Amino acid sequence: MFYTVGEAAKILGVAPSTLRYYDKEGLLPFVERSESGLRMFKESDMDWLKLIGCLKATGMPIKGIRRFIECAREGDGTIGERLKILEAQRESVKNQISELERHLKMIDYKVWYYKTAQSLGSTSAMESYKTQGSQD
Repeated sequence: MFYTVGEAAKILGVAPSTLRYYDKEGLLPFVERSESGLRMFKESDMDWLKLIGCLKATGMPIKGIRRFIECAREGDGTIGERLKILEAQRESVKNQISELERHLKMIDYKVWYYKTAQSLGSTSAMESYKTQGSQD
């Protein structure tokens, strides 16, 4: 079974222009085309598109995604390089998660601060609760 750009985009929850952009950037060398030049996405292509979306969503640059795809197309001789690419991205995602957790702690504090201030009727009543270095 084949999917059109519109059908594939709908399944993936992206705009058709996103898939066209991926193709323009060389991320879809595996996608077949009809005689009239229309992209025809297979089920295996959908798996690749999901991986591309995942890598993109986690901040991997297009250049890095392209290299990963090139390696995959080159075969088993590039397994080590593909593993290194994914391990580096995994570490990047872990760092992003840690940073977001730090941000969440600050937001949690501010939620507590303003809920407490609201119950006391004033932010000035919160002066005794403030921790060093925080700002309201």
